[in-house]
Order: sequence, then C-alpha cells, then structure tokens
Amino acid sequence: MASATGGQLWPCIAYEQRPWTSTSADYGSRREKRLTSGPYRASVPAFIADRALLLSGELQALTEEAATELARFDVEVGHITAPFASILLRTESASSSEIENLTSGARQIALAELGEHASRNARLIVGNVRAMQAALELSDAIDAEAILQMHHALLENGDPTIAGRWREQQVWIGGGNLGPHTAQFVPPHHDRIPELIDDLIAFANRVDLPVIAQIAVAHAQFETIHPFPDGNGRVGRALIQAMFRGGQLTRSVAVPVSAGLLHDTGAYFEALGHYRSGNIEPIVRAIAEASFGAVANGRTLVKDLELVRADWRTRVTARRDAAVHRLVELLLRQPVVDNKLVMSALAVTGANAQIAIDRLVDAEILTQITDGRRNRIWQAKDIVRVLDEFAARAKRRR
Repeated sequence: MASATGGQLWPCIAYEQRPWTSTSADYGSRREKRLTSGPYRASVPAFIADRALLLSGELQALTEEAATELARFDVEVGHITAPFASILLRTESASSSEIENLTSGARQIALAELGEHASRNARLIVGNVRAMQAALELSDAIDAEAILQMHHALLENGDPTIAGRWREQQVWIGGGNLGPHTAQFVPPHHDRIPELIDDLIAFANRVDLPVIAQIAVAHAQFETIHPFPDGNGRVGRALIQAMFRGGQLTRSVAVPVSAGLLHDTGAYFEALGHYRSGNIEPIVRAIAEASFGAVANGRTLVKDLELVRADWRTRVTARRDAAVHRLVELLLRQPVVDNKLVMSALAVTGANAQIAIDRLVDAEILTQITDGRRNRIWQAKDIVRVLDEFAARAKRRR
C-alpha cells in the first residue's frame, strides 16, 4: 500500500508480527499486563536504494533555493578569518540535542568542553559536538562504519556499553516501558537493521537525486530504522551534516539546520510520521525551510560575534604578534578557559599565559568565575551572551 506524495508514490511502512515475552511480569496493572502480552507488530520499512524522488514543481524550486542559500552561507563564513566554524558546529550540536530535550547554556557547554564540572546535559551536548565532528570528517565516505563511528563519538563517554553498536533488542517510541504493543511507533526488529542500513547507504551515496530532498529522505529513513538503543535523533541529524558536506552544499562550516528545526519540533516529528505513512513531502519541506531558518540565525550569530571581536580589538593594545591577541581569537571558539588550556592552545609558558589572561581581565573581556587563587577559570561573558541569544532565537516560533 502506498500514498501519493509530490506527484509520486512512496511506500508506506509494512508491519510484521513478532513474539513478545514480558520481562516485567510483576510490574503494572492487570490492564497494562493484558495490553502488553502476546505478539506485537514491528514495522518493516521498504528498501529505497533505487527509488526515484519526484517532487512537485513548487517543492523542487524550494529545495533548489535552499541548496543555493546553504552554499552561499558556507562561502560567506568560510571567507571570514575567525574561528566561526567551531562556533557553528557547537551551536548545531546544542540545537540538535535540544530537540531531544537536552538543554544547557553556553557557559555550561564551554565548561564541559574544558573538562571541568558541568551539568549532565552539557556533557551530552559535548558528546554531540564530537559526533558532528566525526560526521564532517567522514563525509567523503558515508557508509555503515561511518554511522557507527558517529554514534561511538556521541556516547563513548556517556554510555560506552552501547556506543558504536547496532541495537540488539526491540525498541519502541511512546506507550510506556512494559512493551511495544501500545507504542506510537515500533521500529523494525533488530534482525533487519544491517540490510536496511546497507540499503540506506546505497541511497545516500547516489549522485542522481536533488540533494536537499535526498538528505531529507535519508534522514527520515534513518529515523525510521532507529538502529541504536539511544542517540538516533542526534546521529540522524549528524548524518544531515555529513550529507551536506558530501553533497558539496557546504565545505567550511556546519550550518545549524537543527536550530531551524527547533522553530517547530512538533511539525518536524509530524513530518517523520508522514514519511512512514508514504508521504515524503512534509519532511523534505521541513528540512528545506529549516535551512533558511538556520542561515538567517547563523548570519545573525556571525554578525554579533564580529561586533564583539571588533569591540575587543579597541580594548587591547599590544604588539600584533602578542599572545593576548591570539587569546582573543581562542575565546571566540572557547569562551571559558583556564591557564592550562591557554598554555596549550597558545604554546606559551604558564607565566605568559597568565599575563595574557590578566590583560583581558583588565580590559573587562574576561571575568573570573571561580573563587580563590587555585584552579581558576575565566569566561568571556560577551561570547556566552551571544551564544545564548542564538539559542533563544532558535526556539522562537516564526
């Protein structure tokens, strides 16, 4: 059975019956036990490697415009001589995590990157930064191993027992913990994952498809397969970045498309549901429109950072090659620092690192956020503010 979409037919997911043995015999009411006993239905996604993507004229034009806008933004930022690529990667990772209700402020994220005590969410977001980095590094050869490496980078510190491994049990979305019978969606049985991933990889590596639509469908198919016990959404959005780079829409930066999706997460999740019902148009439209939102927010972020950078330059008077100028550049991508990080990043002695830090404290660029004289940490409050403002804009509905 299939449903019309954008002038074509796309297959709905099928279902198969699977046996179920409860592991929670003593938990739940009699009604819950009755509802979650006996066989259940697991989804069986269609293979898509050789399917055509036929879009309506209006949607085709929208995806082409989005692709042009992404490429233009990548060129704009790539020509700026500042470490904005690192900042955009962090903001994309934070926005992707926030779609999964993992929220944290810029200061906490920076502390987690520094290795200091930070919230659990901040540490998980830093794991997502590593997954995004892996996605970009592996974009020239997207295969099953690349996806496993993204997942390993995401969870190697948070949950190493499952990091970089396909799931080996049935999972489900919604409906409680007793069983999959009342779930909102039941992904395919884990026995089917390897062949479905191989099929997805073949689709993702085709060069005869409109790129934005191809990326949107690949993302939706990945989320439908749901190949991991945890982290599917974050890895799936890392896959978007890998395909942006692999499809040569971007070369220099990670465009924060997840920040675009944050404008309306309900519509995003609904679009994934439509995909499973045989309609690809909503998810293609969601990714295209998120691209415009991402570029608009990204441009504002870059402009705000350039204003901060220009202001800082008026406050610092030193030789052009002085360590303090290099510390200013470091703060643009890492707004929370300690002496050890400055020593390493600038390749200077501890004494010279402290001199540079003190110069920026005097210029009111850095502020100490710890007490006492030992293990001191400083933050660049202007950068923290700009990053938090980016996050706030991403959450606002259009």
